[in-house]
Amino acid sequence: MTLPELYVVLLAGGLVLLAGIAAVRTASRLGLPSLLLFLGLGMVIGEDVLGVRFDDAQLAQTLGTCALALILVEGGLSTRWTDLRTLLAPSAMLATLGVAVSVLVTATGAHLLLGLDWQLALLLGAIVSSTDAAAVFAVLRTLPLPRRLAGMVEAESGFNDAPTVILVLVFSSAAGVPDFAVIGGQVVYQIAAGAAVGLLAGWGGVAALRYVALPATGLYPLATLGLGVIAFAAAGALNASGFMAAYLSGIVLGNAVLPHRAATRSFAEGAGWLAQIGLFVMLGLLVDPSELPAALLPALVVGLVLLLLARPVSVLAGLLPFRVPWRHQVFISWAGLRGAVPIVLATFPIVAGVPGSGHLLNIVFVLVVVFTLIQGPALPALARLLGVTQPGQAREVDIESAPLDVLDAELLTLTVPAGSRLHGVEVGELRLPAPAAISLVIRDRATFVPAPETRLREGDELLIVTTAACREAAERRLRAVGRRGRLARWHGEHGDPADPAEALAPPPGHPPGHPRAGERLRGRPRAGERACAGDRLGDGPGAGDRACAGDPGPRRSPPWALTRTGSSPVRDPSG
Repeated sequence: MTLPELYVVLLAGGLVLLAGIAAVRTASRLGLPSLLLFLGLGMVIGEDVLGVRFDDAQLAQTLGTCALALILVEGGLSTRWTDLRTLLAPSAMLATLGVAVSVLVTATGAHLLLGLDWQLALLLGAIVSSTDAAAVFAVLRTLPLPRRLAGMVEAESGFNDAPTVILVLVFSSAAGVPDFAVIGGQVVYQIAAGAAVGLLAGWGGVAALRYVALPATGLYPLATLGLGVIAFAAAGALNASGFMAAYLSGIVLGNAVLPHRAATRSFAEGAGWLAQIGLFVMLGLLVDPSELPAALLPALVVGLVLLLLARPVSVLAGLLPFRVPWRHQVFISWAGLRGAVPIVLATFPIVAGVPGSGHLLNIVFVLVVVFTLIQGPALPALARLLGVTQPGQAREVDIESAPLDVLDAELLTLTVPAGSRLHGVEVGELRLPAPAAISLVIRDRATFVPAPETRLREGDELLIVTTAACREAAERRLRAVGRRGRLARWHGEHGDPADPAEALAPPPGHPPGHPRAGERLRGRPRAGERACAGDRLGDGPGAGDRACAGDPGPRRSPPWALTRTGSSPVRDPSG
């Protein structure tokens, strides 16, 4: 490639990237999944419109696999372990037994209704049975869903790529469909080995990043993303599941106490968007628009079988051993969005030379487009209809850290988001664990050192100095107050991301932290019980508190006992 040709390629690539970014904004305004506009952009660039020809299925498979690896690493980095740990069993069942049931039901429908031979029918069933991590992450994280429900769907989408890839490779074999025992052995080995590689890469990376202080902030995101790519490649070299390794390594790295976590996640999110834009535009280039009308009817038939029969039955079978409410099961069934993964998987049989596989690619492409248009925009309305949304839940705070090597301390930065119950809380009421302290507040582009009576506002940026030993406790306390206000611990809120999954917002007309009539607040000590060490009003250490090591401390009036002077509520001095 000559230098002038390089300029042309870079110019075209930059324009496509900017068009893709504009498509994200347009899609959000129209309420459409952005992947549809990316695919449309690729088709416009293609040979039927602007004349760019791309029909290399092997290259599409290679680049698509690399892009999916980056997307899964980013998904793992943004997945909280506290949300996931209680969901491993149901998510694993959905990603294994659920996938198997979905493949069999979809393949049976394709064989009986479309007359496909069993190899093509099983291939089609395996290709479309994988939910797409990028599509699921992009849609669900905009909805106020319970963390358990959203986490289950996200975890399934991260885990089920591995078994579907294995099944597609097995069914693409020239020797025909192998014995089910062979298929089961392949699935178990590749998933187990991929999981082991991902966990080892994640733990090793955490140990290395904690031991080595990198000289520049920007190196931490690069190192983290590089470790996820290493896990993916190492698992692939061992003939294991690289997708499983990439996702698990991302989870380990994203949940470790590492410097510059927010910057790392932002960088990974940008890399994930770049991978999505490039992937969908490339897949739009790959298909021939003139061939798609012939695939419309088969795609509708298979899509309806998948949406109305295979997906609900697979969810029911996978969640049968668990007590999952039927409303949640209906939502999970509908939220099984398809995206880039099925289209990339459709290139595997083409590369393997399976007869009739080119027609499968067109069917899968049309199915993804049509049913994403149906399922994606309907998800918010369905969630409200089923009553699974939590519109009053508080916004999460995002805490960034930078290492202060000399003091063995860290500087946390926090922005009070809109809707957070940190708004209106006094600095002294935060009761951060010693020696953590708010050193600076940035408000309306001005900075000042806060006093204990300074009230926080939405949009404030806080600089908090803390030691490495009490950093986790400080973060948990900030999350707790951000969700339930100054009386968070009286409500049983301790800052664990999994704790408030099903918590209810305060009743209308009550101030934050105010109990309903006749209701005892969770976490309030009963008569005869002693408060926790340094737990003033059940909410952290305060001046004059006594430790509870063998000493119950003085009895205090509850903090909601108020007297009134005029129209302003005043806290009772006895509290």
